[in-house]
Amino acid sequence: MFKEAVNLKGEREVVVDRVGDGSIIKLFDRTPPPEKPTDVVCPHFLELKWANGCYFNCAWCYLNGTYRFHPEWKNGKPNIKDFGAIREHLKTFLQGNGVRPEILNAGELSDSLLAEKRKNGNPPFSEFIINTLSTYDKDAKHKILFLTKDTNVKNLIRLKEEGTKRIIMSFSLNADSVAKRWEKKAPSVDARIKAARKVWEAGYTTRIRIDPIVPVKDWKEQYAKLLEKVFSNLKPERITLGSLRGLTSTITNTRDKSWVSYLSEKSNWGRKINSDTRYEIYAFIIAQLTDKYNYGYVALCKETLEMWRRLGLDYRHIRCNCTL
Repeated sequence: MFKEAVNLKGEREVVVDRVGDGSIIKLFDRTPPPEKPTDVVCPHFLELKWANGCYFNCAWCYLNGTYRFHPEWKNGKPNIKDFGAIREHLKTFLQGNGVRPEILNAGELSDSLLAEKRKNGNPPFSEFIINTLSTYDKDAKHKILFLTKDTNVKNLIRLKEEGTKRIIMSFSLNADSVAKRWEKKAPSVDARIKAARKVWEAGYTTRIRIDPIVPVKDWKEQYAKLLEKVFSNLKPERITLGSLRGLTSTITNTRDKSWVSYLSEKSNWGRKINSDTRYEIYAFIIAQLTDKYNYGYVALCKETLEMWRRLGLDYRHIRCNCTL
């Protein structure tokens, strides 16, 4: 199903809205083109909703609100959908007439690597998705985005000949102390960077998402150290930055609310850290990337129109984590 939409450049275009009932492939379009300074900038993208939930249950994860009626999905028992149904929806999409090259985000409602073991007769999800695309998208027109905090990349390495044509890897990272306090069940940051290096060396397009950045006491030293670790191991295709934020549903339903004390401003995507602190964070990290690493492929995630302008960045040409 197609629909007409307005993109961030203000242009009208025809885009895929959903496949079938939208239960597996659906356009994420909850953020209209920004108009007011406090409006959040977020380009629309296609979700591949192959699973619900995550093993890691990070304190600020918006899935705390999204799955408030399914607590088991965010407490170690994610719901993985039927692979046969996923294949049929993907087949319809991949063979659809008039569908432009797209990236399908497999990490919006779950960690993309949560099903990398053979189970109940199903192959690892990465193997399944690579084989499905190899069958129905022989020219590798479309890509699947794997967003993850996990480190189990052995199947991706094994399947690199086909996988590197079809999968974009993105690793969610944070400062060590931040990850240890609020991402307790996830692998260590060092382990995630090691996994990112493995897939990067195998030939996968590899992105980094530093999000949510938290202004802890020594945040400059910690995030500078994080960048040093990243660039000592790989050169990401792009880096997306995001600061701590919380939707009302997330704040209400999370058990650990200690991070909420950092939030003091409102936007159309929940509460945020105050503007001046956010600006200082972004300006510092962007300057580090530019001056120390000669790196400029940077975008912001769920950030306001005012902040993009204040930093001198053009949101209309955004190349962030979830876009081609």
